[in-house]
Amino acid sequence: MSGLRERKKRQTYEAISEAAIALFLEKGFDRVSVAEVAAAADVSKPTLFRYFPAKEDLVLHRFADHREEAARVVRARPDGVGPLDALHRHFRDGLARRDPVTGLSDEPDVLAFHQLLYGTPSLVARLYAYQGASERALADALGGGVRARLAAGQIVAVQRILAEQNWRRIEAGEAADAVEADAVSAADLAFRQLAEGLSL
Repeated sequence: MSGLRERKKRQTYEAISEAAIALFLEKGFDRVSVAEVAAAADVSKPTLFRYFPAKEDLVLHRFADHREEAARVVRARPDGVGPLDALHRHFRDGLARRDPVTGLSDEPDVLAFHQLLYGTPSLVARLYAYQGASERALADALGGGVRARLAAGQIVAVQRILAEQNWRRIEAGEAADAVEADAVSAADLAFRQLAEGLSL
């Protein structure tokens, strides 16, 4: 029974967020009230806030599953593969898959979502909070302590910069296929610089 309950909760969570994002894309984040989102999703405001503590989380939930992704990659890496090599491979795999998190996706719905995200200051601020959680999880996976926190901060920053650079080019009208080679080269350069400075 608990499995069914969890599935229903997840469905409600997704339905609320999808209704919210559709409204935000149509009208703009700041022009849509939480009450409008609740009405569109056919839930009460208290129910909405049980699932999403802040209005920004209605959008940023798409990043929630990625908060511990880097930590998972480090923990699941094969024997003999260093943490940085594992993260580098994972990022390159993401580029090849056109994973939206890498910024290398020219799918219209992904592009519209990124325009909403990066064009709304409060969402960008909330995104940094999510990235802070990513840093903490990655630091724990790297063994904890100041050195691990410093390394995690640099790695997460590099991934963010790479993704933003890719997205900016696609937003300017370039196709993902045309950007891919430069995106891979930039990722290789960034992770090489990290390796030289971090010795992971």
